[in-house]
Amino acid sequence: MSTIDPNQILLVIGNEEIANYLMEQLIIGGGYSVTIESNISSALEIARQGNFSMVITQIDTGDRDAERLIKGLHEIDPDILVVGFSEKLTPELLQEAAKLSVSDIITKPINLDRLFFCIKKGIDVHSMLSAGRRHNSILKEQNASLQKQNILLAKRIEESTKNLARLYEDLRSTYMRTIRALAQAIDARDHYTHSHSLNVSVCAVRVAQEMRLSVKEVESIREAAELHDIGKIGIPDFILTKPASLSPEEWIEIKKHPSTGAQILEPLTFLNDVIELVKQHHERYDGRGYPSGLRGEAILLGARVIHLADAYDSMVTARSYRLVPFSKEGAVEEIKKNTGTQFDPSVVDAFLKVVDEL
Repeated sequence: MSTIDPNQILLVIGNEEIANYLMEQLIIGGGYSVTIESNISSALEIARQGNFSMVITQIDTGDRDAERLIKGLHEIDPDILVVGFSEKLTPELLQEAAKLSVSDIITKPINLDRLFFCIKKGIDVHSMLSAGRRHNSILKEQNASLQKQNILLAKRIEESTKNLARLYEDLRSTYMRTIRALAQAIDARDHYTHSHSLNVSVCAVRVAQEMRLSVKEVESIREAAELHDIGKIGIPDFILTKPASLSPEEWIEIKKHPSTGAQILEPLTFLNDVIELVKQHHERYDGRGYPSGLRGEAILLGARVIHLADAYDSMVTARSYRLVPFSKEGAVEEIKKNTGTQFDPSVVDAFLKVVDEL
């Protein structure tokens, strides 16, 4: 596997004026190495030969050439990050971009600060995803080697098994660090949500302990709370940080993040107890939540705990859409008012006993 140069960016934009402008800004303002290609075939060919971590390409609704390019890029490198450029952003374009796994879209007039942020974020995510794939490849190679050793050297089975266990634990630890770093990076996309997942985790763990849940259940709740918003990686910044009310189309995008988060974590089988909690953390006790509209006891208890902790932290911290947060007392009253509808009464009882410690 070739080493990816994080400073290498491929531009695939037919408009020569825009392509040259972007290249100039990326080289001078960001210190990046930029390659420009104007057609699909040459872009895919140089992508096979080069070591690009990010591609910026023109994308428009119904653009089959852009679709062919992006699918071809992901066949070459499943982890490559694609940023779209479009003259105009529409709900239809957002839906197409999401299906093609486009990480973000920039439009005219080009906001250079946002462009550089998208590039840095994309390169960081690519590095983490690539590291995960490399670790997975290393594990497969070492497992194959271990099997050969077990056949030839039966007397070393016990020792080899211990080595494999340590290897698995190291891999699990590496995956968890990578996923946690990704979750923290998502929180940091908006300074209003900085440390949100950590705050939710602290609150949820304290409530779970008050409810006398087992050590294993508490640990699953801790990990799920830390990762509960990881699905927001697929939501554009302009929706997450929008200071006004969201449109119906934007709400549809927001409501996808629990399911998206579960899909991201699904390959990590050691997180099986955590994945369903992440998926259910926006389900409401009265059945009016999402993504599945589960009701009451059909919602996992850990998800009910995280749901309350998530709501509490969102109320007592400022947001782009609500600059003045609730006081602790005001948030408590709001939670009491929604007991039995949004929140599980038993979870609320435990929360009220520990809220002064938070």
